[in-house]
Amino acid sequence: MKTAYSIPARQGWRSAKFNAALFAAGTVVWATSAVATLPSGGYADLVEKVSPAVVFISTTHKAEAPKAERRGPGETPFPFSPDSPYGEFFKQFRDQMPEQKRAMKGLGSGFVIDPTGHIVTNNHVIHGASKVQVKMQDGREFTAKVIGKDAKTDLALLKIQAVKPLPYVKFGNSAKLRVGNVVLAVGNPFGLGGTVTAGIVSARNRDINAGPYDDFIQTDAVVNRGNSGGPLFNTNGDVVGVNTAIYSPNGGSVGIGFAIPANLAKEVVAQLKDHGNVDRGWLGVKIQLVSPEIAQAIGLDFGKGALIAGVTPGSPAAKSGLRQGDVVLGYNGNSVKTMRDLPSLVATTRSGETAMLELWRNGRIESVSVTIGRLKPDLVASANDDSVVPGSAASSFLGADLAALDNNSRAQLGLPETKKGVVIARIEPEGRAAAAGLRRGDVIEKVGSIPVASPLDVDKAIAKIKKNAVLLLVNRGGETLFVGVKRADA
Repeated sequence: MKTAYSIPARQGWRSAKFNAALFAAGTVVWATSAVATLPSGGYADLVEKVSPAVVFISTTHKAEAPKAERRGPGETPFPFSPDSPYGEFFKQFRDQMPEQKRAMKGLGSGFVIDPTGHIVTNNHVIHGASKVQVKMQDGREFTAKVIGKDAKTDLALLKIQAVKPLPYVKFGNSAKLRVGNVVLAVGNPFGLGGTVTAGIVSARNRDINAGPYDDFIQTDAVVNRGNSGGPLFNTNGDVVGVNTAIYSPNGGSVGIGFAIPANLAKEVVAQLKDHGNVDRGWLGVKIQLVSPEIAQAIGLDFGKGALIAGVTPGSPAAKSGLRQGDVVLGYNGNSVKTMRDLPSLVATTRSGETAMLELWRNGRIESVSVTIGRLKPDLVASANDDSVVPGSAASSFLGADLAALDNNSRAQLGLPETKKGVVIARIEPEGRAAAAGLRRGDVIEKVGSIPVASPLDVDKAIAKIKKNAVLLLVNRGGETLFVGVKRADA
């Protein structure tokens, strides 16, 4: 990992102020469960087969950061782009770093995927580098060209020119991985050179809040700095993951490592090779989790799927008739088990392609065809939790004080003059509103399917609903979401 070698080793890396942090990746070390299933002779034949395709990457970075990235004397350049999933974690340690007056160096790992010299690694390994050097196991060194990179998945594709065909490895099918399967890795921990280690798959589909497409393989790996971008192999010698991050309370490994699944990496790398960037699909909806309370309120027998809280005007979703309140249960034959399944499925669809969505709408299942658009830069909205609305009335059901929107409260909340609804002015700590996660400043637009414009409207609408949970459509900081409020006797 380049940051490990961008700064000298010092106590700051081991005395983090936070209880846990994610560090860019490393390698995999043995686990007792893996050792118990070692084949006769171990994995020597497999390692001999795959190791020549694993490369060691060194990078050079300019000594000075752009002015916009400087914060003061003694601070090193910030090595991640603003949309990198690792920027926030690196910021925790930036103030502890010594001044760097010479060109910065970084180390990482990668692997060759074809005989012509295409190499896969992590984006954070090569981000901002002025020069990228690749060293093969046999000692040959090459200057690499960056073909493309994708910050959202932290993947990058390099290319080197060799006189003769290079040894390479192939991607396997990460969907076939099972918890407990043995996995191996070859990498460059701490710049030591070729290091082979083994472990097992500890979990799958992990979301570590690193980015919008989190779907990590978790291993019991001892993942260390310098192995970022290295391959995770199955026992057939296929690449099933790209080692990327660890969970650590002190900067060292505690046996919880994360790898990008091969199936995701395969799709991203193919697009980087063909186009130099990634063409991601865009549906144009704001989604949220289907909580048990929401499922109960809308008549679903389970809390699965992705609830559409808002539809962007003019988007593919709007043109296809998707509605606020629809729950997406399936996408092109794939089950949408949780909210985060949908963005990944849409993202892997090329713009212009047609997708078939299975929806829960008005108590029954329907199918809708959507022509997927091209993803544009995200728009970020923020909530204002400090809004104060005078002239409120108490709602005994919600355990909150409510007030009708007026011009002053609309201005405070940043809402248009045409917006109607009831704003939450105060919340009782032990009330239903607090238990449901509602906040002061939230604007209730609908109770069930009934629009509301006054506190009295809210109470009347709630009284009409006989289910064990009440569904509210809430505007929070300009964005809409659904909130399920459970009755006390449910």
